[in-house]
Amino acid sequence: MTRHSSGLKSNLKFWFIMLVAMVAAAAALFLSASHIRPPDAVKVSFAERSAIPPIQEISSLAYGQPSDSSLRVAIAGVLSPRSTLESYQELLDYLGKKTGRQVTLFLKPTYAEVNELLKGQRVDIAFICSLAYVKGRQDFGLELLVVPQMRGDTVYYSYLIVHRGSMTTSLEELKASSFAFTDPLSNTGYLVPTYQLYLLNEVPGSFFSRYIFTYSHDNSIKAVSEKLVDAAAVDSLVYDHMATSNPEIISRTRVIARWGPYGIPPVVVSPALDPQLKLQLQDSFLDIHSSDEGRRILGKSGIDKVVLANDSIYNSVKEMQIKLGW
Repeated sequence: MTRHSSGLKSNLKFWFIMLVAMVAAAAALFLSASHIRPPDAVKVSFAERSAIPPIQEISSLAYGQPSDSSLRVAIAGVLSPRSTLESYQELLDYLGKKTGRQVTLFLKPTYAEVNELLKGQRVDIAFICSLAYVKGRQDFGLELLVVPQMRGDTVYYSYLIVHRGSMTTSLEELKASSFAFTDPLSNTGYLVPTYQLYLLNEVPGSFFSRYIFTYSHDNSIKAVSEKLVDAAAVDSLVYDHMATSNPEIISRTRVIARWGPYGIPPVVVSPALDPQLKLQLQDSFLDIHSSDEGRRILGKSGIDKVVLANDSIYNSVKEMQIKLGW
């Protein structure tokens, strides 16, 4: 046997041994893995379903007056989408029955978007904030329909809140802190705290270390409760309601200032809405507290009844807006 053939046999023997070792290792790994228990599968149930009003995208609707069988309702981000549906579901069903119309719900994340829908006659009626109403009134003649009465009055407040463990006791002490506003057209969640800074000769951009817009009051409250931000300004009606519906969240926060009172958030209608439908909607709201069903629906949101109101209840909102040059 030559030296070359002997070396070749040695190399073949080496590679054969390596191949056997690799197969053995792979087999061991497989046997080991076969004894590992896979994680439990996530079970998804579709058994429980909840009927909600149909929700359409803005692009699916043309400009102009609605058909006789439709009632187009817009709701902005006072609450997160899920909470909004839970709060307004039965009321929208009630309006559909009273008017004999199919309710189409538009959930939009900002007040500006809802005002655009109203301005373009793409919705008939909307639930918006006090500042959004004032702005819409100035821009395109947005009309006040009715307002809720709560605890015998038609006002609400802006609460300045911090985490329960915070040592902060005033707005002044929040210098260089993080802050959550709600919406650029929110009265209690943006205009009021900005106006309070104005009284201190401050503006949000230089006063806070950073600030965010959450686009719903419950999200702002949660952001403070979970220490995502140091403080927030929120709607007193939402905060007080959550004290009952979500006490564990509220328990992790506390109110350090209450500003107000201000005219309560209204129900508004497009200025181009058919007068007969407007009157029908107004009567439906004003009569809702007259039945057991209506009182139960209103009671879920802490509303006594729905009443007429004069535009003057929003004068304090207008004054802040003017002083800020908005």
